[in-house]
Order: sequence, then structure tokens, then C-alpha cells
Amino acid sequence: MNLPLVAILRGVTPDKILAIADEIVGAGITRIEVPLNSPEPLVSIAKLAHHCAEKHDGRILVGAGTVLTAEQVREVHAAGGRLVVSPNADVEVIRETRRLDMVSMPGIVTPTEAFAALAAGASGLKLFPATQVGIVNMKAMQAVLPPGTELYAVGGIGADNFAEWRAAGVHGAGLGTAIYTPGLSAEQVGERARALVAAWNAASN
Repeated sequence: MNLPLVAILRGVTPDKILAIADEIVGAGITRIEVPLNSPEPLVSIAKLAHHCAEKHDGRILVGAGTVLTAEQVREVHAAGGRLVVSPNADVEVIRETRRLDMVSMPGIVTPTEAFAALAAGASGLKLFPATQVGIVNMKAMQAVLPPGTELYAVGGIGADNFAEWRAAGVHGAGLGTAIYTPGLSAEQVGERARALVAAWNAASN
């Protein structure tokens, strides 16, 4: 199972990351993002990358969110991360990410940002904040984006509105507080992850 869902673990700590990640992977989510404004994010990414390479045969895409500079891209790469997610579309961040053969998911709101990001080599696009853009505007943007462009909705996306976003054609979603907030146990995160995966799959019917 390779669901187009990204678990965003903002605020996670290195001592909790592995148990939480195992629950998320067990639910079927194979993309995990540790935002750089979390406590010791590079330590968490390094631990998680090593753990997933050994336990999950390297099939889990591990990386960082809130990546704002090319230097941070290099730090994530050195820690073993292979996914770079940003809230904005910084061309230098995208180019450095792709130079290091990593997956680049910059944040965009407008068609101008989307096309600039794709021209710089973005692997896919993060529509953020998705609820600000809205479904009508997203569909208008999709009409002009190159066929096959992966567009992930992030910000205000969850089980209660998966169906309408999927019906509108969004490719995937980033899940933040819907899946994790600091203080939750690994088991609680697992329960949320399983419920979100079930809702995502049900939304395709």
C-alpha cells in the first residue's frame, strides 16, 4: 500500500519518533515529515531514516517540513532525509533538493508559484493553506497545470472533507494536527492514522 498521504509530526521529539512512526506505517502511511521547527528535528530524522531502512526495507519516505533554505536542505540530506517540504516555493530550495536527488514538495497558492516551482524541478506541489485556496480555485489551477502534476492539499484537510477534495481531483493530502499533536501516545496516533486511512479510502467510493 502506497497511499498519497503525508504524516506531519510537528512537535515530535526524538525519544517518541520511532514508536509513533511504527504506528503510522502500520496504518499504511509511508511518507513521514518532521518539521524543522520541532525539537531536535535532525536527530529525529536521522533516527527515523536509520530505523525505517532497517525495519521497513527503505520503503518509507522520511524527510523534513518547514524547510526554508538550501543549507537546511543539505542538513536534512546529511541526516538521511529524502523528502523536503516547504510552506513556500523558494527556487533555490527546490533546486538544491533536486540536485541531491531528493523529493521536493514546495508550498504554492497561485498558478504563478506553481509553474515557477515546476520549472525549478519540484517533484510535486503542496497546496497550502488548502482551505484558503478552496476547491473551486484548486480546480481552476488544475485545468492549466501539466498533466500528471501531483497536488497535495495541506491545511484543514481531514476525514470530514476528504471526499469533496478527492472528488475535485486532488492527488493527496498532508495530515498535521489531524494525525498528531504533542502529548499523544503512539497508540493514540495509530488510532488516528488508521481512521484517516479508512476515511481516505472510503472517499474514493
